[in-house]
Amino acid sequence: MAEKKTAAKATKVAKAQPRLKELYNNELKAKLVKELNLKNVSQVPELKKVVVSCGVGKKREDKKFTETVELTLAKITGQAPTSRLAKKSIATFKIRKGMGAPVGYLVTLRNDKMYEFVDRLINITLPHVRDFHGVPGNAFDAQGNYNLGLKEQTVFPEITFEDASALHGLEVTFIIKNGSKEGSYKLLELFGMPFEKKGDK
Repeated sequence: MAEKKTAAKATKVAKAQPRLKELYNNELKAKLVKELNLKNVSQVPELKKVVVSCGVGKKREDKKFTETVELTLAKITGQAPTSRLAKKSIATFKIRKGMGAPVGYLVTLRNDKMYEFVDRLINITLPHVRDFHGVPGNAFDAQGNYNLGLKEQTVFPEITFEDASALHGLEVTFIIKNGSKEGSYKLLELFGMPFEKKGDK
């Protein structure tokens, strides 16, 4: 019994933190305090959650398309997506508020899964984007949250040729505590987010 407890404890200790999480805790917090001229570490911008989502709009009744969207989100995040129902009526799409067919799907990532996803996104996925010149640096809201749109799911290496039979885009939203446009930009930049340089299109 004691041997099992020792083995379990050793396994728990051996489990490493995600690289980006460790970098944030050990280096980036102190760097952000200095670079943003903050009074203390409690004011440092911190990534709290990442929402990966895709709307289906007019294709909400297309079973193959919606299944592809669900599969994409599950594969790239490692988590089952949840469906979203319409919050308001949209006559153009023949959508009524609260109607049965989902209008989109999303996954909310937190803690280790969040950091692992962001690390893969920055260092593996974005470099696969064709003719890539960086991500927009002006897509922050007033609270410092950042929204990144991707045109096709095929930029993710987890997606196979068969998974790309129905092409679709998706959005990645970074929810940041203590955020501001400047502070959140600096946080993501230190994570390695490849923002486009001024003058690039």
